[in-house]
Amino acid sequence: MNTETNNKQAEIGAWISIGVYIVLSLLKIGSGWWGKSEALMADGLNNTSDIFASLAVLIGLRISNKPADADHQYGHSRAETIASMVASFVMFGAGIEVLRSAFAKIVRKDIVAPDLFAAWVAVFSAVAMYAVYRFNRSLAQRTQSHALKAAALDNRSDAIVSLGTFVGVIGAIYGLPWLDAATAILVGLLIWKTAWDIFREATHMLTDGFDEHELEKYKETVLALDGVEGVRDIKGRVHGNQIFVDVVIEVDHEMNVLESHEITEHVEIELLEKHQVMQVHVHIEPYIQNQRLSKA
Repeated sequence: MNTETNNKQAEIGAWISIGVYIVLSLLKIGSGWWGKSEALMADGLNNTSDIFASLAVLIGLRISNKPADADHQYGHSRAETIASMVASFVMFGAGIEVLRSAFAKIVRKDIVAPDLFAAWVAVFSAVAMYAVYRFNRSLAQRTQSHALKAAALDNRSDAIVSLGTFVGVIGAIYGLPWLDAATAILVGLLIWKTAWDIFREATHMLTDGFDEHELEKYKETVLALDGVEGVRDIKGRVHGNQIFVDVVIEVDHEMNVLESHEITEHVEIELLEKHQVMQVHVHIEPYIQNQRLSKA
């Protein structure tokens, strides 16, 4: 499956998230206001920010589909990662507003017991968001989309937040009215935690960070190929849902150009089939055993 097809499939998950978030944000904010639940209103505000975060993911996926051009020789795949970072900023801002509103309620002592209806809305929301999370997680794994993976993590966070909202509302109804506002504060902190996780992964990828354990697996795969005498260097980076690997291998110095070229093709095929590495650049260096022994 090529990159464009992957991104188009990933867009389905982004659209589903947007649709569900619109419905749930309206339901939660309206029910929270009517049912006097600060936690449910905070949860609804969180979902409102998620609409914009999912839109950012969708736009990033669309841009990443653009082919390579004179200004972007490696294509536009990193737009997907930038979209993840934008989503984290939107979520962080929502967390600030949720915390501000909850603390203001506590300071003003404007705390009343919410209606039971608010608790059932929270349960419904938790089930709906968990279903969206499972769908988007599976789709992200299949399409190798980091932006959709970030969206799925946000979906999971929202499901947990809605469960927490349910607990807070029930506690407030049965004699602990302050628990609703306290749950709203917990909601804000969970939003921040999810935003930080997404931001950290996005910045790691944008600065060409790469899992060294994955590189070691790639190296072992290359070394196992016939004709490869050694791996002098191997580097990896991620562009959206594509992995780029640069590897310097050593082959017998007496090989001709055609023979060494065939080995580079085997390297590319093995990394693609075993590790789904779409882009591999192989550089050949001569391997001379006597020189190696003298250096040792």
